[in-house]
Amino acid sequence: VQLQASGGGLVQTGGSLRLSCAASGDTYTTTGLGWFRQAPGKEREFVSVISWIGDKIYYKASIQGRFTISTDSSKATVYLQMNNLRPEDTAVYYCAAPARFFDSSNAESRTTYDYWGQGTQVTVSS
Repeated sequence: VQLQASGGGLVQTGGSLRLSCAASGDTYTTTGLGWFRQAPGKEREFVSVISWIGDKIYYKASIQGRFTISTDSSKATVYLQMNNLRPEDTAVYYCAAPARFFDSSNAESRTTYDYWGQGTQVTVSS
């Protein structure tokens, strides 16, 4: 499974960006797509994940209400709409796919995800 992330960029505080992650290859082995982010000097942290049929969606608590994840399963693509961006959202955003069951008990753990894409840089200026 290959994951291709895109859509990062530079925005001002309060601005919006939409990230996309397109999966290819044996996508039938995956159960959804999610996003992590890593700021300089910090550990990679969970942002959000969605199952392919959209029946399971989880968000990092601090971003809920500003970010919205959605999926187009026909295109094996997941989107992350990010609104009201803040400087603390600045990070490299990575998409990742689990090849196993996930729920609220394991969605935020990096070990749940079996495939990782390259990152896309999001920079929010103050």
